[in-house]
Amino acid sequence: MNRPAPKPVLITDAPESLDKQRHSRELRYVLMMGLRAVCLILAVFLAMMKVPLLWLWLSLCGLGMVLLPWFAVILANDRAPKDEHRWRHQKRDAPPAPNALPTQPLGETIDMEP
Repeated sequence: MNRPAPKPVLITDAPESLDKQRHSRELRYVLMMGLRAVCLILAVFLAMMKVPLLWLWLSLCGLGMVLLPWFAVILANDRAPKDEHRWRHQKRDAPPAPNALPTQPLGETIDMEP
């Protein structure tokens, strides 16, 4: 019986390769443009069937046909954020060392007046 090979574990913060990023952006673009084509076909089908509230359905399909290409181009040209802009790479306040002196006095402070 053949076992599937285990997937390798990612142990680095290295970014995805540029080819992989480009491929995912191309796939996203193609899917969004396919959804635009579905909106066009659906609008034609709904107009032929003369469904109730046709004006609402045609306006939604028209909005999808107008906005989807714009979003597709914007997202296709988008790249991964740089390291200094990622949330996980921002430095957090490190907890103090266990042998560090406290920043605030622990007890009551008495000031002497001259």
